[in-house]
Amino acid sequence: MAKRLLLSGNEAIAQAALDGGVHLGTGYPGTPSSEILEHFSTIGGNAQWAPNEKVALEVGIGAAYGQARVITTMKHVGLNVAADPLFTIAYAGTPGGLVIISADDPGMASSQNEQDNRRYAIAAGVPLLEPADSQEAYDFTIKALELSEKYRVPVILRVTTRICHSKCVVSRTDESIHPPAPKYERDIKQNVMVPAYARVAHRKMRAKLKDIARFNESSEFTKEERKSSDLGIITNGISYQHSRDAAPEASILKLGLTYPMPLKRIQTFAGNVKRCVVIEEGDPVIYEFCRANGIDVEGKAEMYRFGELNVSRVRRIIANDLSEETKPPTGKPPQLCPGCPHRRTFETLRDLGCIVTGDIGCYTLGVLPPFEAMDTCVCMGASIGTGLGMRHVLTEKQARKVVSVIGDSTFLHTGINGIVEMVYNRPPTGHVVLILDNSTTAMTGLQEHPGTGRKLDHSPAPKIIVEDMISAMGVDNVDIVDPLLDYDQFLSILKARLSSNDLSVIIVRRPCILAAVKIKKYEETSARGDK
Repeated sequence: MAKRLLLSGNEAIAQAALDGGVHLGTGYPGTPSSEILEHFSTIGGNAQWAPNEKVALEVGIGAAYGQARVITTMKHVGLNVAADPLFTIAYAGTPGGLVIISADDPGMASSQNEQDNRRYAIAAGVPLLEPADSQEAYDFTIKALELSEKYRVPVILRVTTRICHSKCVVSRTDESIHPPAPKYERDIKQNVMVPAYARVAHRKMRAKLKDIARFNESSEFTKEERKSSDLGIITNGISYQHSRDAAPEASILKLGLTYPMPLKRIQTFAGNVKRCVVIEEGDPVIYEFCRANGIDVEGKAEMYRFGELNVSRVRRIIANDLSEETKPPTGKPPQLCPGCPHRRTFETLRDLGCIVTGDIGCYTLGVLPPFEAMDTCVCMGASIGTGLGMRHVLTEKQARKVVSVIGDSTFLHTGINGIVEMVYNRPPTGHVVLILDNSTTAMTGLQEHPGTGRKLDHSPAPKIIVEDMISAMGVDNVDIVDPLLDYDQFLSILKARLSSNDLSVIIVRRPCILAAVKIKKYEETSARGDK
């Protein structure tokens, strides 16, 4: 195979996983991370979509308990879902290499927030690596697996939108990496985090972090470029590329292993320059670390905390320019595709004056003109619980207008518990949930999920029948309609359910217009028995 390839950061991570002997890749699709597992599967890796990020990490943990090498992928908000197992596995660790890939989204190109997941590494006590280009994305993935196995700790590989989707030439390793075959060896005190064992494990974890911090003082992850003594820049990730272009004369300390940080190395660097500026996207994590340890560095003004950095913004930070930034040209707002089956649904909800609690997916665009038919959107799966909260407290007149809207993939991600809550704590006026089932995970690139009947590589898989599951949970009415084929039926059912005190789920089912042709092809291929 070719030793030099033109790869995006996501493709480089996938290639490194294959070259590094990863036995299993798990995850949930989410921009900007989605292509990692897709490419891993395409080039021959063993990859699978989980119902959500928590399950993906738990599956990864299980495989790593069996001494397998594992990557688990997700976007930044996905780590919120996976935080529960993350904090505990940081104590226990795994004998197999476990790398958690968090793809952060500064500037919110496709997200509901721009949280900085370096905070998770600090809070959980997990080492964190940040590549600055596709080559480092490749190298750091392999090194993260090795670091995880050496110290028996999970490792977070944090990438950002610009790293995920930018391309550069990547040189692959010449070494043949053949990790040992997976096997399980019993270790109850290490793997079962009851309080007695967890107290010991916590101390061990902190001791490991001290060892890794000492290692980082001279590790290959910390790179220093000596130039002018007048200006020094401490930076990380994509900010390094911007800093190098913005201030070619500056000395630079680039941090690759940004938790735990190399304190002495930073102190020495800052002490050898007249002025030291920290350049980092998002939260001032490096800056706060430096200041907390008495290192005289400058940070960025609050106005530069928002959105992505670029060369121009880095120049402004170095110049301490606080003047108003030029606003980017207004682009065309996103919209539901012409022919999208969701359009008719949102037109109806708008015309009926419904109070719509929405969810995460392409149907979130129902909030925009010409529909403006969404009142809330919090996080994956929140639409049902939010709607129930409104139903419990609003006057009967308003409560009867509340409708929760969720997609098929999102429902299987974290919407099921909302139905459990609905049945268990039933509002006096009942509730109405619309599942907009377009037979794919549309917003992140038409990926499969447990309700499509196909695996990550689109081959056949057991299919979760959503209507059967909901009926078995005790919902009064479960209807399946296609508003494009029979709009009168859809309108009649919706009005009837809104006026009753029943618990009702209406599955609005029609394939995504972008996925329909592909779905037909997958089904024909499956019928022929082809790959």
